[in-house]
Amino acid sequence: MAHITIHPIPTLKDNYVWALIDQHQRHVLIVDPGEAAPVIHYITQHHLLPVGILVTHHHWDHTNGIVELSNLYSVPVYGPAKETIRGVTHKVQEKDEIIIDHFPLTLQVVDIPGHTLGHIAYYAQDSVFCGDTLFAAGCGRLFEGTPEMLYASLQKIAALPDTTKIYCAHEYTLANLRFAEAVEPDNQKIYERLEHVKHLRAKDLPTLPCALAEEKATNPFLRCDVPEIITSAEKHDGSSLKNPVAVFTSLRRWKDNFV
Repeated sequence: MAHITIHPIPTLKDNYVWALIDQHQRHVLIVDPGEAAPVIHYITQHHLLPVGILVTHHHWDHTNGIVELSNLYSVPVYGPAKETIRGVTHKVQEKDEIIIDHFPLTLQVVDIPGHTLGHIAYYAQDSVFCGDTLFAAGCGRLFEGTPEMLYASLQKIAALPDTTKIYCAHEYTLANLRFAEAVEPDNQKIYERLEHVKHLRAKDLPTLPCALAEEKATNPFLRCDVPEIITSAEKHDGSSLKNPVAVFTSLRRWKDNFV
């Protein structure tokens, strides 16, 4: 992304609002504003002019700042076609392209249901903004969709180039890696990543974005066909798991109750 930098704006307890900044014109795109005040502070502090808002799904911690921001800056708001979100002006879905006036980037919309039924992602060049579907070393909970749906959505993201940077919406990496270590204790890459993430969090630094290649090496939800993970899930489940979706379902249930 020539001339575009991407910065996290911490909001709420552990959310990130992503700011895509065109350094030449000082224009900014805002992704998933769960509250307005920290975003307004960041925009003002850095002398930026918003030109659009991107929303991945309808949960309040991704949407509560939309109306205040759009009223203040009068910008287009893009959101999932299959969900009703107050303040969205442009409903989009898979295969749609987003071209925003005065911003040098074209975004592709990807449908990734599971966490919610209408969840979407925005993909541009080497970056994907995937809300609560794929997390660093984890994935979202199944609030509305089926395991089959969320597994398919994760596979869709996994099919992107390995160099793709994952910009998810929560700082969950440390807890997710502790679960990954429990599932696959002999994976040295998980241990190394966990140590690095501990170091970052001790300094209150974000662990995102992360590379898709790293996710494929350390995220159990993207490794449901790995023999060690299948064995671990079957042991925890107490039953035979016949395919990757069954393994994924077992892992998601395990993670829901993991302490």
